[in-house]
Parts: sequence; structure tokens; C-alpha cells
Amino acid sequence: MSVRPRSGVQVPPLTAQIARASNPRGTTAMWVRDRLDGLWRDEDFEARYPRDGRPGLSPAQLTTVCVLQFLCNLSDRKAAEAVRCRIDFKYALALELDDPGFHHSVLGDFRDRLAEDDRADQLLDLALERLMAAGLVKARGASAPTPPTSWPRPVN
Repeated sequence: MSVRPRSGVQVPPLTAQIARASNPRGTTAMWVRDRLDGLWRDEDFEARYPRDGRPGLSPAQLTTVCVLQFLCNLSDRKAAEAVRCRIDFKYALALELDDPGFHHSVLGDFRDRLAEDDRADQLLDLALERLMAAGLVKARGASAPTPPTSWPRPVN
């Protein structure tokens, strides 16, 4: 599988409209999209995939699914089902409402790929670097910033 970068993709307007209408206070998945979009880019993963072959799923999106899976305490099957069925997950991943999602085994395969060498550590270091640059976390020992009052509290 090869990577065909999807970074910078905007949430489709209908997906955004329906997600906001059905969840006016937002959800954890919507918060992740609104606050952490761009934390990972497909280009960050290009070295881990061959240059030729059929295009695979977006590794940045799969990483986001793994984060949402952890935050929402979902199994691989439930996470893949959420991508297929939940509007807030489609919003978080910038998918059209009719996107069919993927088979749950993709998540295990993706984690296996990240487990090779120090790839997961490199990804976490990159995420931490970008979170610090965005002012969402501070260096060890420093107090974390208080979120702005305009941030909606995530609701599951």
C-alpha cells in the first residue's frame, strides 16, 4: 500500500452542518477535530509506506481513529463501526456522510506497522512537539494552560 496524502482536507459542508445540528455542544470526536486537526499529516507517514502500490487509507485519519478509540474506550470493531455510523466520527475524519468506512482489521494492521522499530515513539514525539507549538501542553514541570472559556466541553 502507498500513501496518497489527504492532509488539509476540510470537513464536507453537509457533514459539518449535520454534526453541529445534532451535537450543538460538540462531542469528544468533534473536539479532537476542532482542536487537534493537523496534529498528524499523511506526509509524516510516507517513509513507512512504499511509493508504489494501491493507495491505502489515510494514516493521519487512522491515527485519529486510534486516538478516538482510546478516548471513547472502543474495541477495533466498535471504532470501525463508529466511523461507518457516527456523524461526529465522520466530522472528525472529514468524511462524507455516505463514506463506507473500513474493516476493523485495518486498525490492528496499522498499529502493527507503527509498532515496528520506534515508529510509535516517533509519532508521539511529533504529536507532543505540535501540541507544545500550539500551546496546548507545556514542558515537563510547567503548568498546562487553561483552555479558553469558548471551548465547548466534549460530550459523549
